[in-house]
Amino acid sequence: MKRIGIDIGGTFTDFVFWDDEARRRVIHKLASTPDDHSRAGVGGILELCDKSGVSLSEIDLILHGTTVATNTLLEGKGASVALITNEGFRDVLHIGRKSRPLNFAHNQDLPRQSRPLVERRLRFGVSGRISAPTGEIVVPLDEKAVVEIAQQLRAAQSVQAVAICCLHAYLNPAHEARIEAIFREHCPDLFVSVSHDIISLYREYERMSTTALNAYVGPGTSEYLSQLSDGLRKLGFGADLCLMTSAGGVIGVGEATKRPVSLLLSGPVGALVAGIQCATDLDIENVITLDVGGTSADIGVAPRREMRMKHLLDNQIAGYDAMVPMCDIGTIGAGGGSIAWIDSGGMFRVGPQSAGAEPGPACYGRGGQYPTVTDALVTMGWYRQEGLVESGLEIKRELAEDAIRRRIAEPLGITLDQAALGIFEIAVHNMAEAVRVGSVARGFDPREFCMVAYGGAGGAFAVPVAQQLNIRTVVIPPTAGVGAAGGLLCTDMHSSRQTTIWRRLDEADVDSLRDQMDSLASAVTSELIGEGLELEAISVRFVADCRYVGQGYELGVTLPELDDAIMWLQSTTEAFHQAHRRAYQRAFEDKPVMLVNLRAIGVGQIPPIGQLEWVPTSTKSSAFNGMALFPGAQTPQWLDTQYFIRDGLESGARITGPAILEQLDTTTIVPPGAVLNVLPDGHLVIDLQEALAHAA
Repeated sequence: MKRIGIDIGGTFTDFVFWDDEARRRVIHKLASTPDDHSRAGVGGILELCDKSGVSLSEIDLILHGTTVATNTLLEGKGASVALITNEGFRDVLHIGRKSRPLNFAHNQDLPRQSRPLVERRLRFGVSGRISAPTGEIVVPLDEKAVVEIAQQLRAAQSVQAVAICCLHAYLNPAHEARIEAIFREHCPDLFVSVSHDIISLYREYERMSTTALNAYVGPGTSEYLSQLSDGLRKLGFGADLCLMTSAGGVIGVGEATKRPVSLLLSGPVGALVAGIQCATDLDIENVITLDVGGTSADIGVAPRREMRMKHLLDNQIAGYDAMVPMCDIGTIGAGGGSIAWIDSGGMFRVGPQSAGAEPGPACYGRGGQYPTVTDALVTMGWYRQEGLVESGLEIKRELAEDAIRRRIAEPLGITLDQAALGIFEIAVHNMAEAVRVGSVARGFDPREFCMVAYGGAGGAFAVPVAQQLNIRTVVIPPTAGVGAAGGLLCTDMHSSRQTTIWRRLDEADVDSLRDQMDSLASAVTSELIGEGLELEAISVRFVADCRYVGQGYELGVTLPELDDAIMWLQSTTEAFHQAHRRAYQRAFEDKPVMLVNLRAIGVGQIPPIGQLEWVPTSTKSSAFNGMALFPGAQTPQWLDTQYFIRDGLESGARITGPAILEQLDTTTIVPPGAVLNVLPDGHLVIDLQEALAHAA
């Protein structure tokens, strides 16, 4: 099998080619094209194929992580959406759960109210009611009113999408299905988002918000996916394009077009998947991934190499609630393109604004006037023109220094060295704090973890961030700069379906539960088979959201096989007690447990890529000795530093810092006192034991 992973970020687009038979990996990197991301995607894939010596028609699988849906939401450039719901409930989207991010603030911004996904004039209530818990239709749907609304919207041509969300549709979707049919008949050009297809679970507000989000990002995302897949197909690609989801699996382009809300964290997940695979290969128990690109830094924490999921009710993107499965990943605006600036109060800040791909950092010479993190690294001697020439970048150090001097050093009355190092250290601090939020705040000690670095700037920041957290080992994989794209090649096809049960476990009808589990399993299996997978490659597991009677929120529990009913009920109950004890330090074994939601997760296994023996491809292992700026006890210090070409290092090589390793996709910094070892598979392992003592 020949496959390609492609990760389109805000600044760079990364590509990885893998050939199972030849056991060969080829990487490629180019600047993103924000005006049309599919242009960089298609062009880069063709360049990668040419670089790999294969034609596009020979590629069996393309896996894609994208930020298009996320950026659409963050930039407020989504579709104009209409909402159809029950009469009297059109303001649920505005009211929400009356939660206030700042409890005691009299004036605070709630995006669902100040920047609504659906304007109030485009929210319509129609007569009709389904009751709970039976799903019985107690008031028929007013189909005539629905037709009139559809005709009104078609005549006005004021919307691009419609969200349909009726009360208790998770129990009986009949009314939603009929409304959908009417809109597809009368408004065939509209993107239609229906709640029972998006998230068939109880909680009206979260379900409505998620359905509206899907409609908001749907037209733009589906257009992009169509352009990309059609462009590839015209050039000879005959297989299906697959997309990474926010839950850590991949789905086909058809499913992604229907449910684009599942792509809201598509981009950052790839690096976490790659980090878990790296930890498995190196037999590392706990791993933290730090993926630093041009626009953002993404942090993932995987204790025991497990991908942790956020609670469905904790998932927010840009302040909007999204009740879809999401990996627990933190993202901050701190990347190579993050702009350094001085705020109105005279505070020295870095990010979250980014110079992006155009014009980019000042040192690119493309018109950028503001100093960025990359400009600081160039000024510090960490990034050299000669070291980045293979990346297609022309670095002009004098432009970086001029931007930092004019915008930071002179206004603050500090030296150029202090300003450059200050930019870097502020970015390091921001990343370290984000790691603490993902680890310490969730009960994990980062000192018990290894840090794995990805992204074009990950190799420059991993060690300083690890030092702040007292992490003693850092790993830089062979192709760290395109780690998220490589992670796409390590994941499997996923499909999930869910339903609300709402039964006490000790009163559950096990036969009915078995039927529901079989129905959900059949749905996910059929979807995966439709994506071209064989039945033998598909496995299904079940997760239940449980709570004690009287609690307001649930915890997820992986369910055992439902063979013996009594044993199953006992095992599930005990599993919830254990989950509750882990989360809250205590359990209530004498309290009855409720089964609220049931979810089937189908996994279609894709053959994993293997490890490669490290073979140096460069004739030179060391370029030269030069001077680079490092933090000192009192003031910045310019130190005599070894510069290496990573591709020329032999397996078993051992380097003591200060040292800088240059390669096509990233640059690795080894600070004074740290020791780097090259493993047989090409991983760089940096031991910080001595460096931590040196810093102390």
